[in-house]
Amino acid sequence: MDNSKAIVLFENDDHKYIYLGVEKNNLEGIFTNQFLIIHKGKGILLDPGGVHVFPRVLANVSEYIDTDDIIGVFYSHQDPDVSSGIALWSSTLNNARFYVSALWERFLPHFGVFDSSSLVPLEDKGGKIEFPDGAHLDIIPAHFLHSLGNFIVYDPIAKILFSGDIGVGVVQPSESKYFVENFDDYSKHMVGFHQRYMASNIAAKKWVSIVSKLDVEMMTPQHGLLFKKREYEQFLDWFKNLKCGVDLIDDIYGM
Repeated sequence: MDNSKAIVLFENDDHKYIYLGVEKNNLEGIFTNQFLIIHKGKGILLDPGGVHVFPRVLANVSEYIDTDDIIGVFYSHQDPDVSSGIALWSSTLNNARFYVSALWERFLPHFGVFDSSSLVPLEDKGGKIEFPDGAHLDIIPAHFLHSLGNFIVYDPIAKILFSGDIGVGVVQPSESKYFVENFDDYSKHMVGFHQRYMASNIAAKKWVSIVSKLDVEMMTPQHGLLFKKREYEQFLDWFKNLKCGVDLIDDIYGM
């Protein structure tokens, strides 16, 4: 199995949800997942990543769609592993709009983006990304998990939830599997990250209350393994009870 290659996670006659692979070699040790949704020949990229993954992601995207047919790029938050490649993508994609929290719009010049005409600043309540035929993706708030201006995307056709940094496992890419197989074992790779990076249990509970209303068959985080339905539901139970961030402030400060 070559995890640097793209695989299709969902497909019907009109719609595909594609995992774009992961780096084979990464000296920084921060391995990131990127995703592409294609609906009737038009594409949306989800968190296409930093500068160093751009060549691999672009090559994998080009196997499925012409770049002129990509109409949107979604960024869950402002971290460089998510968005530092935005200047490269904005100069490559001629017809795309870039969806990012309105809180981060003023920081984009620091990533080399000076033309804001293609930006879609997202207000706190989220919104939708629409395809030409009226089909859409839901942009759902996930604020303080971990970024103060943070969003996730739900694909109601594929029934897949792109969760950004929620559900991250700090693991090396597997050469034999893409999905979490044993939640209890995998949670050991999640707990440290979520306790430190997620702001509070209040934020976690709020998010779980929102996504629990969705019909989700799969959750795809921005790092680590992916979750099928059973493991996703186990994650929700785990996350809504997790003390994190300011809940642990005395331990974090050490005084």
